[in-house]
Amino acid sequence: MKPEVIVASSIFIAFCIAELARTNLLNKPGQRRKDAVVEVIGTLVLLVVTQPLVLLAGGLLAAALLPEHQGALGSLPVPAQVGLLLVFDDMTQYWWHRITHNVKWLYELHRPHHDAEYMSIRIVYRNNIFYYFLMPGLWLSGAFIYLGMGKVYAFYLMTKLLVICGAHSDLRWDRALYKNRFFSPIMWVLERTISTPATHSAHHGRHMDDGVTHYKGNYGNLLFFWDVLFGTARITRRYPESYGVENLAPVSAARQLLWPLVRDKKS
Repeated sequence: MKPEVIVASSIFIAFCIAELARTNLLNKPGQRRKDAVVEVIGTLVLLVVTQPLVLLAGGLLAAALLPEHQGALGSLPVPAQVGLLLVFDDMTQYWWHRITHNVKWLYELHRPHHDAEYMSIRIVYRNNIFYYFLMPGLWLSGAFIYLGMGKVYAFYLMTKLLVICGAHSDLRWDRALYKNRFFSPIMWVLERTISTPATHSAHHGRHMDDGVTHYKGNYGNLLFFWDVLFGTARITRRYPESYGVENLAPVSAARQLLWPLVRDKKS
């Protein structure tokens, strides 16, 4: 097993163990039987099928279009390679995420992520199985691997996983730092740079009028900076009282995972 796979798995498992010990990983407030089905299947399909397949396809497409440029970007300085990934993977994911919240049929692919009535490491990869197939950043990342940025991409992906796991987990690691007189000013910078539990919880809140919830913003995945830059940021240092989708009827696990192939009778 590759070292980066071991590290990435260890990050995910560490958050699972922490939630199991401190916030009851397996019994979240408001959870339903279908939640576990969506989370397990959605996560496994992404990690075992979708992500490897799309990265491979992106690389093959780059090879077909740029057959003489394999490894051409591998000699770039590491900061330049990281910058390319931040723009072409993370920023494109910001825009993909933002578009899915504003185009109804695309929201059907992303709705499972918000259908959970809790925050948790469990929902990090909870999406319709077609959601990631259409994500531009994954295709571009496959092309960058072909162009020689595979090693940097592995470390970049581990960093990104650490941030998004921390942002989705209900451990709320930022809360103590907000209260600390020394760290509070540092958090002013950090919360405008990367996604934190408070800013991302606001994106998952259920009621827009609660003064915290901001599901039409706070789209950033690794970098919250994109929200600051493009005017979609809301920072309150508070957390919503409830999570989930607002003003939409419940749907089945099958519809969450397989829409548009599966449609509930009422939908």
